[in-house]
This record gives sequence, C-alpha cells and structure tokens, in this order.
Amino acid sequence: MNRRDFLSTGLAAGAALSAGSLDARAEDTAAKTGKGRFQLKYAPHFGMFRHLAGDDLVDQVKFMADQGFTALEDNGMRRRPVELQEQIAREMTRLGMTMGVFVATADFGNPTFASGKADFADKVLEDIRDSVEVAKRVNAKWVTVVPGKFDHRLPMGYQTANVVDLLRRCAEICEAASLVMVLEPLNHWANHPELFLHQIPQAFQICRAVDSPSCKILFDIYHQQITEGNLIPNIDQAWNEVAYFQIGDNPGRKEPGTGEIHYRNIFRHIHEKGFKGVLGMEHGNSKPGADGEQAVIDAYVAHDQF
Repeated sequence: MNRRDFLSTGLAAGAALSAGSLDARAEDTAAKTGKGRFQLKYAPHFGMFRHLAGDDLVDQVKFMADQGFTALEDNGMRRRPVELQEQIAREMTRLGMTMGVFVATADFGNPTFASGKADFADKVLEDIRDSVEVAKRVNAKWVTVVPGKFDHRLPMGYQTANVVDLLRRCAEICEAASLVMVLEPLNHWANHPELFLHQIPQAFQICRAVDSPSCKILFDIYHQQITEGNLIPNIDQAWNEVAYFQIGDNPGRKEPGTGEIHYRNIFRHIHEKGFKGVLGMEHGNSKPGADGEQAVIDAYVAHDQF
C-alpha cells in the first residue's frame, strides 16, 4: 500500500454486512477484548475495521475504542467536511482517545521544498496554515510533512538548505499553535524512489538544523526497515528528535507478524524508553473481510504482550 492509497482510505465507502450480522460479530469481538488492554497507543485508521464496525466513521471510532485502541490516525482528515471533523473529534473526546497525525502537506510529483521556488513555498505555507485550523477542530498535536521530490537541477547541499529554510517558516506557524510537524522519510526501494527525504539520519540532521520543537521525525518502521534496517539502534540514535511512530510489516506492509520485523521486541523497546505518543497503524490487512479485521486486532494483542 502506498501513501496515496492511505490519503484516500476511509473516504470511499465499502459494502457493509447486514445490520444483524454486523452487530452480532461486533458484540462477539468486543466481548473478547476490552478498553485499556494495550501498553502503547496504537492508532488504527478509518476503513481498517469497516466490516466489523460498519461504514459510518463515528461507529468505527466507537468500535476501535471497544477493542482497546486509544488513538486514531487519519491521513485524510484535512480533506473531510468541517462538520464531520467536529463530529469525529467530539466522539474521540467522549471516549478519551488521542488524535494521531493527519497529512498537512505532501507532494509526490514536485520538488516543493528542495527547489527553493517561491510558488511552491507559498502553497506549502497555505497548507500549514489550513492544517493549524483543522488541528484545532480535531484536537491534533501532530501533522505529517513530506518534503516532496528531489530537484535534479540542484546539488544536494543547496536542496537541503532550501528544505531547512522552508521548514523554519512552517515551524514558526506551528509553534504559535503548539502543533508539531513530523517529517516522514519514505523508502526509495519499494515505494517512493524520487522523494527527497528517505533516511532517518537525514531527517535527524534537518530537525537539528531547523531547531524547533515543532519540527520532529515520524519514524515509519516499515519504510526504515526497507531503507536502512538496524531499527532499534536507529531509534536510539534519533530518539531526541522522534515524536511519532508508524507501523507496517515488511514485505507486504500489513499487520505485525506477517513479515520479517520482530515487532514484539520493537514495541517493548519503545515502551521501555518511556514513549507516551502514538504509533499509527499505517498498513493494510493481510486477509479480506471481517476475519481479516479480527486478525489485525489479534496481531496487536499478541505483539503487545512483552
């Protein structure tokens, strides 16, 4: 699954089970689980449990809470109607859930940050200002920033300087709103070969250069397993600049236990370091339908036992 898929996940409706069947299955699932069962704040996304919870997004939030999840991630929140944003936020407040990231600005076709061009910068700053307003409505603390493509016409040093300069301007806006941009390095090998930001050390260097509490790292474990591996040491090296994690096994980008990553050890390590933030479940389901959705829940129950 690529990020473009995630940006639209949950916006398209799917076929639901009949009301009686859905209710029976949901009640059965809830009976096996309970609130407060997880040691970390794993955050599902809309559409992940639509067969068990139905197509209504507020019902999906309720279902997530019933399974013990205490956070929600929604990359596409900024594009949702204001009324729906407010409705989701009210339900999450009632349930005591934490809002994870939504995407503030991401361009997969242009060198929006690296080129230093004023028209790209103006659009990015507009996105950030709009995201501040969305964050206020949905009680979000973090927003994802993807700094666009490489500019093949510029040496890397100039590109990095341009990225830092624009991020400083973005950070000024975010600091005033107590909002944190999280920069996400995305892998070149499997998904995003042209993007500027692709390594954790690179993101660490940029965050240090921006030097703002509103510019931190989103450590996507799936992407970094592909790019550089050495996951736990890299988490330790970058720790002071990491504000958010995302999850996905490799290969396949599905739930923990479907690939090569030893997620129980990684979750234990993050927990032992005292992490109190959100770990977004930015992956697909390895199996279709309601059984596949239950398998995702079961995977997190199993891998949280550390």
